[in-house]
Amino acid sequence: MSLSAPCDTTTDTVLGVQRSASGQRWKWRTLDERAVLAMTQKLAIPDLLARVLVGRGVALEEAEDFLNPTLRTSMPDPSHLQDMDKAVARLVQAVERGETVGVFGDYDVDGATSSALMCQYLHAIGVPCETYIPDRMKEGYGPNEAAFLWLKEQGVSLVATVDCGAVSFEPLAAAKAAGLDVIVLDHHMGAAQLPEAVAVVNPNRLDETSPCRYLAAVGVTFLTVVALNRALREQGFFKDKQEPQLLDYLDLVALGTVCDVVPLTGLNRAFVKQGLQVMAQKKNPGIRALFDAARLDETPGTYHAGFILGPRINAGGRVGESSLGLKLLTTTDPEEAATLAARLSQYNAERQAIEACVLDEAMALAERQDNRAVIIVEKEGWHEGVIGIVAGRLKEKFHRPAAVVAFREGAGKASARSVPDVDFGAAIAAARTEGMILGGGGHAMAAGFSLTREQLPAFHDFLEARLGASADQYRHNRNLSIDACLNPDAVTLELPDIVAQAGPFGQANPTPRFVLAHCRVMAADVLKESHIRLTLACASRKGTRTTALAFRSVGTPLGELLLNHRGQPIHLTGQVKKEYWQGQARVSFFIDDAALAV
Repeated sequence: MSLSAPCDTTTDTVLGVQRSASGQRWKWRTLDERAVLAMTQKLAIPDLLARVLVGRGVALEEAEDFLNPTLRTSMPDPSHLQDMDKAVARLVQAVERGETVGVFGDYDVDGATSSALMCQYLHAIGVPCETYIPDRMKEGYGPNEAAFLWLKEQGVSLVATVDCGAVSFEPLAAAKAAGLDVIVLDHHMGAAQLPEAVAVVNPNRLDETSPCRYLAAVGVTFLTVVALNRALREQGFFKDKQEPQLLDYLDLVALGTVCDVVPLTGLNRAFVKQGLQVMAQKKNPGIRALFDAARLDETPGTYHAGFILGPRINAGGRVGESSLGLKLLTTTDPEEAATLAARLSQYNAERQAIEACVLDEAMALAERQDNRAVIIVEKEGWHEGVIGIVAGRLKEKFHRPAAVVAFREGAGKASARSVPDVDFGAAIAAARTEGMILGGGGHAMAAGFSLTREQLPAFHDFLEARLGASADQYRHNRNLSIDACLNPDAVTLELPDIVAQAGPFGQANPTPRFVLAHCRVMAADVLKESHIRLTLACASRKGTRTTALAFRSVGTPLGELLLNHRGQPIHLTGQVKKEYWQGQARVSFFIDDAALAV
């Protein structure tokens, strides 16, 4: 049986849908039928899987490595990164001298996993280590002079900043003046000037030629640990002691990589694919405690890492204690891990309540900016710990870049989220260079900045001028990419496993989206006042029924179409997922868009 249903691919518009319930044009991800057929035949894989691979630009000769990514084939020599050898040489010196090494990390998941990885490795080789995670509300993002001086008081002579430090010019200059050596391990956009440090290892340095610009900080940290371990081995350090098993740290690498929403391509793909396998073994007591706290008893995937485990680790930095995530990921005591996981789960619940309040107010303010290509909303007293999440919600709702500013006594801290092909991080870097804001940085899709209330109007106009054209183009020409027309008879328990071979899915490797054509809604139930569950009869599956779900769709154009057109032929797009209920596996079709069949 073919998993794909016959569908016209002579035009890139799927089923003639020019404007769906969500206002999008449906477009085939690939029209290259020859490539699909060649891949199906050469690799002996289902046609639907071949179509997914071709749609992601995977060439025939690359397909086997794509389906089975390994570090052996994906990982470059860490020394190709600028300053890596300098960083390793200073770390080796610290090991030889018995120095205490400080690790200064960010308060998000990437920072926590990067810090935990470095600390676990240093402890494994017998190097004393002190950690510092700044308080989001009191200290803000990145290194500060007081923190460096505290580390020095603890006997630290060398500090590694992880997931921060790339543009921390004044704090690093202060550290140098205080007699501290600093190594920067970061991945955020750098500036033309480098901070005063022994080494700045960052694939996004402006003078860097590395192909690994997509790495999260935890990936940069792992490469550093690999290089350090190699240098120690070459010097005979492990002759009389056990060498750490570096692959055991890949659960941390996978968790940080997924949660920082970096592209799951190249080396990141191998990190996450193998890291999820390590995570499933639950060797890390903290990760195991998070699974227990969330009542997860299934094999972890990118969804679990990004939407269940990650938010709990982040909650400490957002509304609780910034260091809790790092403590959880480094503890070896199962009882302590359980206690920390419970506290983080409680903080996560508090975060959700705070977020809901801020989101309601932010949505109301954003509604008034329909004439703007870039949305910026602000209010005195908003909780800084949730503004990034709220910015993401605004971006999803209004389909344009969005920033949320929390002011406190005239000083504003902001988080920004962008849409494809609109580089918010570069715009913030340009504004920082021109002195339009107090500071900021980040990535194309996620960034942050600080400014005064007086600076806000001019900065908003600057963003409109710089990003407006590309933002408007995205908003008015939104396409929904579809991988294949799904044969309803193929919606079985085996289908999600077949699709998963193209995973792990995430940024730059999206979860495959399929279309069910010419279905009729036979029954529709509203669940928990916001979700819709459908019973479908599809034209190619006579006599049988398919169950589908549309989450948070009540009151939306999608929900209105599903509830008000029962019995009429419609096309549905969505994803297939395997779920577990009371120990039993089941497959579901999750709807993300619909259109009337004409």
